[in-house]
Amino acid sequence: MSAVLLVGYSSSGSEDEAEAGARVRPGAEGRSRRQSPLPSQRLPVPDSVLHMFPGTEEGPMDDSAKHGGRVRTFPHERGNWATHVYVPYEAREEFLDLLDALLCHAQTYVPRLVRMEAFHLSLSQSVVLRHHWILPFVQSLKDRVASFQRFCFTADRVKIYTNQEKTRTFVGLEVTSGHAHFLDLVAEVDRVMEEFDLSTFYQPRSLKPRCHHGQFLDPSFHISLAWCVGDACLQMEGPCLQELQRSLRPAAEHHLGAY
Repeated sequence: MSAVLLVGYSSSGSEDEAEAGARVRPGAEGRSRRQSPLPSQRLPVPDSVLHMFPGTEEGPMDDSAKHGGRVRTFPHERGNWATHVYVPYEAREEFLDLLDALLCHAQTYVPRLVRMEAFHLSLSQSVVLRHHWILPFVQSLKDRVASFQRFCFTADRVKIYTNQEKTRTFVGLEVTSGHAHFLDLVAEVDRVMEEFDLSTFYQPRSLKPRCHHGQFLDPSFHISLAWCVGDACLQMEGPCLQELQRSLRPAAEHHLGAY
């Protein structure tokens, strides 16, 4: 019964509806039933609330100054998540000592070089996932690489890289042994990418070595050590690269990583 009273519907038509309206509007007795009610006035919204989420309707505003001058390679879209697949590398003390020595040499040619905060070997380029793809994407990756065993690799060759847009330059250590194992991993990752209609690794290459007149080489698995904004290849190739390689020789006999 109470539900019927709240709804206020009856079989007597608009007249009963008008009477019900009069009951819920105190002080409306002197107003004609055919007269439209005065529009309700909204309370003003405080400025602190209006400016709480600036730019949400237009999307996030990129400020490269807050990211060391880095520029997005593709625009952000709401609901999209940029990601890439990689093997993390846990840096030990001897690796960090070697990196400091290499960086000291490299900064004499390119002072704006900065050390990487974390280290890894990429198995894919950056791709864009829809939010509802994330869980099935991760599960598919787990299924594909579950059968792989741990293996050792050596990275003892210094190379200079740029991203595809040439907006960033990297100093990296290229893998010289264990390359075949990484190729096998990439093959499985590429199959997952194809399942989700995403770009596979090195097609096109997102990070490529700049040598042999800029031609694409075979996949160059590497650990990025330092980076800078812009294309600094001309400054770092030649004498700089030779000095870096000579500095690396004392550690060349040691395995620098294990997956």
